[in-house]
Amino acid sequence: MAARIIALVGAESTGKSTLARQLADALRADGLVVAEIDETLRTFCDARGRTPRQDEQAAIAAEQTRRIAAARDARLLPVDVVVADTTAIMTAVYSELVFGDTTLYPQALADHRQADLTLLMALDLPWVADGLQRDGPQVQQPVDALLRGALLGAGIGFSVVSGQGPQRLANARAAWAAAQRQTSAQPRASGGWRHHCGRCGDPFCEQHLFSR
Repeated sequence: MAARIIALVGAESTGKSTLARQLADALRADGLVVAEIDETLRTFCDARGRTPRQDEQAAIAAEQTRRIAAARDARLLPVDVVVADTTAIMTAVYSELVFGDTTLYPQALADHRQADLTLLMALDLPWVADGLQRDGPQVQQPVDALLRGALLGAGIGFSVVSGQGPQRLANARAAWAAAQRQTSAQPRASGGWRHHCGRCGDPFCEQHLFSR
């Protein structure tokens, strides 16, 4: 059976990388073999000391997809779950936001469909600076809106993950458990797990729901 892919997406400073590590560790504690895929953009910025140009965006998106697929299809060390800290869709979103370029969306969305579960980070964490990769809290809402619009427009379901500290991890694990139950009940649907708040698309409604 092919490895399942959990994709974490969301605006900057919403806890993607931290949650990816925590979720991977939790799944390993459950007895699963887990591969973690870091964000290619971070590697690019660290290596070059700058953010990418418009003409470099497509290659970054393609490399993110390649690394996820390589982990999923590994033969020498097969894995049960791939936890991906972003997919190509995030590169497409930032290409539109920064450069006004929407040409990366078709391929990015096609690549993202390989994910079995998409976890969208809620905008409920304080913004924290992180070198070249972050522009400021003012971009969180626009990025979130573009990301939701792209996923919803393509019919790709997602579960919103909110909460502070251990609660954020607990909510992510609950979404994974729900997706697993759905998969066992019916064949894998195009676009993966579909959460009702993914259809709603209202981040404030979601924060109210999950803060109870």
